[in-house]
Parts: sequence; structure tokens; C-alpha cells
Amino acid sequence: MKESFSNPYFIEKLAAIDVRKRGVSELLKAMSDTAYQGRALGEVYNIIVSMLTDPDVVIFMGLAGSMSTAGMWRIVKWFVENRYIDVLVSTGANISEDIYEAMGFSYYKGTPHVDDSELLRYKIDRFYDVFASEIAYREMENLIRDFIHTLPNGSVYSTAEFLHLFGKYLNNRKVDSIVAAAYRVNVPVFSPALVDSGYGIAALLASRERNHRVVLDMVRDFDQLVEIGRRAAKMAAIYIGGGVPKDYINLVTVAQTLLAEKEGLRDYYKPLEYVVQITMDSPQWGGLSGATLEEAVSWGKVAQKAKKRVVYVDATIALPLIAHAVYEDNVSRSSVPNFKWFFEHLS
Repeated sequence: MKESFSNPYFIEKLAAIDVRKRGVSELLKAMSDTAYQGRALGEVYNIIVSMLTDPDVVIFMGLAGSMSTAGMWRIVKWFVENRYIDVLVSTGANISEDIYEAMGFSYYKGTPHVDDSELLRYKIDRFYDVFASEIAYREMENLIRDFIHTLPNGSVYSTAEFLHLFGKYLNNRKVDSIVAAAYRVNVPVFSPALVDSGYGIAALLASRERNHRVVLDMVRDFDQLVEIGRRAAKMAAIYIGGGVPKDYINLVTVAQTLLAEKEGLRDYYKPLEYVVQITMDSPQWGGLSGATLEEAVSWGKVAQKAKKRVVYVDATIALPLIAHAVYEDNVSRSSVPNFKWFFEHLS
């Protein structure tokens, strides 16, 4: 029966999904015509394709949560080495706990229903339902400590500079991690809370054992990230979780306004023009991790007419689906920013 009524709210029809043989990308596109978080996930994928095919955009990825221990780090590495992202902003954990596995150690399927005091006796670390060897974890931290010993005592770096040099160190030793891949393709990796991880333990060991210190200049770090934003024609972001990485990238847009005011420009904004977030955090608690992308418009962080979408789903579900869909569609970028200028002084 044909509908005999209409109103201004009936614009796009929802389409029920037929069960048939199809690829992941086709399924995500079909889900974008359904409802709830299925629609949101499909729309997130469509927006990611849009940003990847825009030749003028610099794509930032914010990486939070315990993704590397959950088996997601090779996906992030794939995004990096294929230049589907241009800048990575990560927690320290996600770019150290991938090294653990890249060194040849393994994470194991575990369970939260366990006597943790018994795990302590066996020197087993638990990440919800993942088990890891504390002894192997220390080996990973010792590797970072050994790298710090190769740097001049008292040397000063931004986290992006430090991680570029560390990526070179790992690459030369065939430890094929996220930062090693980033080194090979000149993708800057920033970690505003780097010491809140194995890097902090490693730096402490280097300092206490041999009185060997490096200094991470976080003002320099932020200045470098802001300069990348200043040189970009357009900016886009993919947020995995929220936390410090999300806010660090968001503040790049705020800085553009403040710097423009110093040059006499009033009411200048350079917000994100494409942005997606995969999160389980909700907005009513007032924290940045759950803050909506619409809220970010009020700060000038996200353009009013930006292509934007949040999907409320576990990233260990969404990220593999999105990556495989990009792979299936063979999405390619017509151009990527060249960050040779960023690393010239380190060569």
C-alpha cells in the first residue's frame, strides 16, 4: 500500500536490512539507513570515507582506552602506515603495550572472575579479561629505559620528537610497533600524558639507576601540535575513546582563534570540519570524554556544519569493522600532508 500522507519530518526512509551475502563495507552502509547505534556506526564510517577522500584535510586520531592489550594495536598501526591518519595523539599505555607484543610476548585470554591475589603470586597482570606477564612487561619497560640511555643526558624533547627517535630505535631493532611504523612514514605521534605508562617507569629507572635524565617539554609539544593545525587547510579527527587525547586535539582549534586575535583578527575560527567519536562515555556527567560534538561547536572546536557523529559502542567492536570496510572499499587518499619540515632537525 502506498503512503497517502506526508509531512516535513518524513525526509529519508529507514531501510530494513535483508540477510544476504555481502562485505563489511556494504553492511555498514546499509546500517546507516537503520536506527540507533547501528545507524550511528554506519554514518561514522561514511564520514571517515569523506575525510579520507578530501585532498585538503589533515586527519588527527585520538587514541585512549586500553586498546593495545585488547588486540587493536595492529589496526592503529595499519591506519598509520597506510596514511589514513596524519597525526596520532595517544595515551602512553597504547604506545607501550603494543611494544610488549611486538617484542614477541603474548597477551592471553583471561577472565574477570578470578582471584587477583593468586594472579599477583604468579606475577600475572590483569586487564579485565586479558592476562599479561609482569616479568615480560618489565622487559618492555627495560627496552624503553635502554633507549633513554642512548639519548644525551639532560636532553630536552617534545613527546613527538622523543617518540620519533624511539620509533627509529625500534625500527632498527625490528620491533614493529605503532611508533616504529610512524617513524617510517613520518607521522608525528604525540602523547600528552606519556609518563602515565611504562614510559614513566622507564624514565624513572634511567634516572635512578644511572642518573640519566631526559626532559619532556610539554609547552613545546603543544606548540608543535598547534603549528600542524595552523598549516593545515582543513582539520579532521577520529576519536577512539575520549580523555586527554581528545582534548589535546580539540585545543588545537581553540589555539587557532587565540593566535589569530594576536594578529588582529577578531572572531576567527578554524574548527574540525570532519569528526567522529567511538565511545562508551555519556554526556550527562559533564566530562570531556562524553561531551557531545554539538557541545564542541560552542567552543569553536567543531564547525557548525561539520560532518560529525558519535557512536556509543565498544571500540573493540567498531574499530575492526571500520578498518575492514576501508580495506574492502580500497579507499585511497589523493594527497597526504608532508611533515618533513617537522622532523628535519632530528635527522
